[in-house]
Amino acid sequence: MRVVFWGTPEFAGPALRALVGEGFDVVGVVTQPDKPQGRSRKIVFSPVKQIALEEEITLFQPKNARASDLPEKLDELKPDISVVVAYGHILPQKIIDLPKLGTLNIHASLLPALRGAGPIQGAIRHGLMETGVTVMRVVQALDAGPMILQADTPIFEDETYGELQVRLSELGALTLVEAMTLVSLGKATETPQDDSRATYAAKVTRESSRINWMDSAIEISRLIRASDPKPGAFTTTPKGEVKLFGPKVMDGIKGRPGEVLNATGELVIACGLDAIRVSGVQPEGKSRMTANEWARGRGTGVGDRFGG
Repeated sequence: MRVVFWGTPEFAGPALRALVGEGFDVVGVVTQPDKPQGRSRKIVFSPVKQIALEEEITLFQPKNARASDLPEKLDELKPDISVVVAYGHILPQKIIDLPKLGTLNIHASLLPALRGAGPIQGAIRHGLMETGVTVMRVVQALDAGPMILQADTPIFEDETYGELQVRLSELGALTLVEAMTLVSLGKATETPQDDSRATYAAKVTRESSRINWMDSAIEISRLIRASDPKPGAFTTTPKGEVKLFGPKVMDGIKGRPGEVLNATGELVIACGLDAIRVSGVQPEGKSRMTANEWARGRGTGVGDRFGG
């Protein structure tokens, strides 16, 4: 099959490499325009663009999927099917329907659970013990298309968003290849989703990663893991904002919510219920460091109140 691949971040990379490696004819790649990153504002190619250049695949970087000349350019490639993996923009119906076999997508949840832009983070924040990937047909409604194939995996107790994302990207790549093989053989079965069971995981923002110390320790622990490495769950402190990493719930420890209870060797902070111990921090404008290093540098001390 002649495939047009849509994707941008690291999560999409394994899927593109798998398609190429398994012999699918990837005739075009669409990715977002290059963007300046970091304090230096250096232009950095997306992970998907880097793969396309390495594999010498025809590359498109429109401002968005609604660029007026894009349908004509893609049609010249005579694609049989399109595959979308974290492209970053919603595709118009004309683009979805352009290949004769339509457009497929990898979604990082077991649909219909956790539709939306933040399914990996949502799985951790909801305390799920299991998640997975779904290969589905793209329709105009958000993540609501019929499902072709799913694969599940456990969520480990201390797993972060970054760690789970890597595992799901690899699982998604394997599942996509299997689904594409079924489609190419005309043996794919499409199962409609049960909309009554749908849940949603909104896009993660900086504000949604702000710690509320009135929450329980387990809720705050999940938030920290779901925000690691980006955007980082943060709190205000007497010395400025700081991001927290590596949480562990400390049952039965009490204190005023947000109060630093221990800063020697480990940083323990009281929550609305119980307390958490954190192993890593990143003060505003500085690099990530251990909580002990931060405390020894007088970044915080017992009795400080976070979040006030």
